[in-house]
Amino acid sequence: MLAAMRSFRIVIAGIAMLAAMPAVASSSPSAPPPDALSDVRGARALAWVGQENRRTFAALEADPRYRTFHDSVLRIRQDAHRIPVPEFLGGAIFNLWQDAAHPRGIWREAAPESFLTGHPAWTTRLDVDDLARRAHRDWVFQGADCLAPNDSPCLVQLSEGGEDATTLREFVPRSGIFVPGGFLLPRSKQAVAWQDRDTLLVARDWGDGPGGVSGGAMTRSGYPFVVRRLRRGQALDQAVEVMRGQRDDVSVDPVALADGQGHRLVLIRRAVTFFEDRYSLVTGQGVRELDLPARMELHGLLAGRLILSANQDWSRGGLRVAAGSVIAVDPDGRQPVRTLFTPGARQAVDEVAVTGTGVVMTVLDSVRGQGWVFRPDAAGGWHGARLALPDMMSVHILDADRRSGRAFLSVSGFLTPQQLWLADSTDGSARKIMELPPQFDAGGLVVGQEWATSTDGTRIPYFIVHRADMRLDGRNPTLLTAYGGFQVSSVPDYDPVAGRLWLDRGGVYVVANIRGGGEFGPAWHEAGRTTGRQHVFDDFAAVARDLIARKVTVPAHLGIRGRSNGGLLMGVEFTQHPDLWGAVIIGVPLLDMEHFETMAAGASWVGEYGSMAVPAQRAFLERISPLRALRPGVRYPEPFIFTSTLDDRVGPVHARLFAARLQALGVPFLYYEDTEGGHSGTVNAEEVARERALEAVYLSRLMDGDGKAGGG
Repeated sequence: MLAAMRSFRIVIAGIAMLAAMPAVASSSPSAPPPDALSDVRGARALAWVGQENRRTFAALEADPRYRTFHDSVLRIRQDAHRIPVPEFLGGAIFNLWQDAAHPRGIWREAAPESFLTGHPAWTTRLDVDDLARRAHRDWVFQGADCLAPNDSPCLVQLSEGGEDATTLREFVPRSGIFVPGGFLLPRSKQAVAWQDRDTLLVARDWGDGPGGVSGGAMTRSGYPFVVRRLRRGQALDQAVEVMRGQRDDVSVDPVALADGQGHRLVLIRRAVTFFEDRYSLVTGQGVRELDLPARMELHGLLAGRLILSANQDWSRGGLRVAAGSVIAVDPDGRQPVRTLFTPGARQAVDEVAVTGTGVVMTVLDSVRGQGWVFRPDAAGGWHGARLALPDMMSVHILDADRRSGRAFLSVSGFLTPQQLWLADSTDGSARKIMELPPQFDAGGLVVGQEWATSTDGTRIPYFIVHRADMRLDGRNPTLLTAYGGFQVSSVPDYDPVAGRLWLDRGGVYVVANIRGGGEFGPAWHEAGRTTGRQHVFDDFAAVARDLIARKVTVPAHLGIRGRSNGGLLMGVEFTQHPDLWGAVIIGVPLLDMEHFETMAAGASWVGEYGSMAVPAQRAFLERISPLRALRPGVRYPEPFIFTSTLDDRVGPVHARLFAARLQALGVPFLYYEDTEGGHSGTVNAEEVARERALEAVYLSRLMDGDGKAGGG
């Protein structure tokens, strides 16, 4: 999801002393009615957004610190010393690079040998800024789907302003040209898979029935559920149906897999719920459903075997598989299922990628990252080895090469800048290729891990970053953040924005590993799903109270931040414990939990949040919905709420309705709606710098306790 799903990393910093200062009153006229605000691009709604944006800018951009914060973030985002994120493609290394001269980015290529020197010689293959300029479109590059085994041609994915819907164009990456008369799939939420060079399997809005975003063949969640075969030269209406799901599914998507041994499989994934998938094999005779766990994550193909994570207990052929295990499955069912790895009680598999010779895996052990490689043997067994990587870090897989055993890993810690490592599943080796210089002063800072006790007795870990000489007097400005959903783990990543704008200025930074995430595997997530979600909210509050009990901070000095599902978390904490926080940042949030199923892609998250159609879940959603929970006469801290007009996943309506309700209650708030960028955030460095600087002024102003909307 909101996730989309493992790209949720925590950014920016700050905290507040709101209780010590007068609130900034809302001076704008009352908001339009809910139906007008729900018209995402309606004139009345956008007029209200404009006036709220201007009020926020007047309060925050006039502060002399704004420009300092803005320029600091911009330098970080445009720093030429950033590590280029590598992608294996066609025997070369590709990278999308954005800087001041290329805010939308250039997709460029380097030879592997050149890249591994740490000073690659790049050749630009696609200039997205030039493409957008010539087409007069607000193009954002969203990646490419390429035909195996040579990774050419590709279907380049371009979105308007960063939304989830994309336009697809056929492109030859090594020559840098769009194919004349090639495949061109107009804007839709869509997914494709190459069946062969002249044939695509496509799931999209085919426009031939009721419902959906703009026509037919779309689920209630707003994603495709009809897959058709499109041959080169055919018009879309000539494509032949291969498989269809149901309108109540989340989505139906084609998937093409290939391995280093020449095996290829074309599958169709039917997401029955957000967490339950059914995979069917496309054959010459039609489609055949495979016997796989319903709750699983498919990672790739190796030696003809599917490599997947089982997120439930499962058995086949007499083998019992524990939830959280990574397994190899013969899609034809002729060979036994093999287990690569089963995590221990304090472990969880985080990320998995398949190379040409084995499997690369990241494992969390008490939320500390590890890297592992696994290789099959001639007898069908698997051998695993832990990679020699630094401890107390986060480890992320950037990409894996199916032509070899190589994979690129990103390694970092709260105080350790990003390092790029090259691992090899063939021999279990790992070596550092590049590392960033420090982007903030970590001298005198330390990282600790503490445990809080939640209301039901469950112990909840959290990371705390602070000065070694921190005094336990309750006066330390502290920013607490978490995600708590969709089995997404919050890990100790390096965040230079938080470092410069918060840690450098004496702030304490805390990341809570609450239930609902994946820090301890599927059971940790399961404990926070649907009506169990109060555990998530209680865990977060328990960490806050633990910080207070340890005399790290007090409510007047305690700020919280979250976005997406984390924005929901912030909204609930804002309404359930208004006296516990000095400042609250609520980003691209879900806040109307009584109607989320009918808003944007909300129906897809019923498996996470529950449904109003189920009585027990309805009662719970009504009780915790932040929009419903707002009450007159309550002393709330002044929140900073931000969202995006072009967010077609969660949508801006949640944030708008919440702000309008605060306005009606006379509760001060600050609201910013970016008119660019989708759910994942702003799409260029300038817009990122603006949004982060607005937050920093909000938090810094409150921390200073000067009580001013602007000015020093």
